[in-house]
Amino acid sequence: MRYVDEASSDKPISRIGLGTWQFGSREWGYGEAYSSQDAERIVARAVDLGITLFDTAEAYGFGRSERILGRALAARDAVDASFVATKIFPVFPIAPVVGSRGRASAGRLGVSTIDLYQVHQPNPVIRDGTTMAGMRLLQDAGTVTHVGVSNYSLARWRDAEAELGRPVLSNQVQFSLAHAGPLDDLVPFAATHGRLVIAWSPLAQGLLSGRYDATHQPSGAVRRMNPLFLEENLVRAAGLLDALRDIARTHDVRPAQVALAWLVQQPAVVAIPGASSVEQLESNAEAADLDLTDGEMADLTAQARAFRPMSVVAAGRALIAQRLSRSS
Repeated sequence: MRYVDEASSDKPISRIGLGTWQFGSREWGYGEAYSSQDAERIVARAVDLGITLFDTAEAYGFGRSERILGRALAARDAVDASFVATKIFPVFPIAPVVGSRGRASAGRLGVSTIDLYQVHQPNPVIRDGTTMAGMRLLQDAGTVTHVGVSNYSLARWRDAEAELGRPVLSNQVQFSLAHAGPLDDLVPFAATHGRLVIAWSPLAQGLLSGRYDATHQPSGAVRRMNPLFLEENLVRAAGLLDALRDIARTHDVRPAQVALAWLVQQPAVVAIPGASSVEQLESNAEAADLDLTDGEMADLTAQARAFRPMSVVAAGRALIAQRLSRSS
């Protein structure tokens, strides 16, 4: 496992982490056995593999993900060695609310200090001054070590840092070969200023696994609702997916591992893929040690920049039409 050296942290942060949206959530349909047994096995194996970054949120399963993760880390006596990140869902993120919600998350996780406490989404009405005042109080009380944001533009990230008066360590955003926008601004900022970009959905919900194309579309409900898996977008992604498969064959690895390696070879970037099994977790972790050549990195970056999926509006219309045609 490799660890970041750009960010200022008293704990090592693994380049590949574990995202835990699926812990305790019904969206993925893994079932009760997954939450009560498989999740603990996945966390235990992650610890064995040197993964230290674990990301959750109060919104995941209405706090259940935090409880499952906390119990699993405690069972391996791995809480102190782990870099645990969670998020506040900013419905009304004024300072007193931030404080009480942060303490509640720490309680569910079973920790005295949250390593990274993030604002899950930018609030369109409440600016970050009062939110960051609450974060500052949590830091001063020792309940939170680092503050982060999620889904913020670069301008708002910088504004949040100015309001906090201290570093806002990270910005967790959608980032992958299928969503390469952060390359233009967030990644250079993080690399220059000792910050982190945390990539959520780093495999684009499985698009970058190489299993799907225009003639082989996914059957699961979650992916069927994702416009990336519309036939038109799968056609548009053909060049990117072919490049992934070709490079994977060269290294005798899976396309998903190449996609993750491309991410974590960017400066100041870590990825938090989920895992439905120990085997998938192991595959993800191996990607941290995969070395892509400069030429391969450049080829993948060019393909990522060339991929232009349908606009949100056009994709929404196409998705509705596709569902209507399937039901008729």
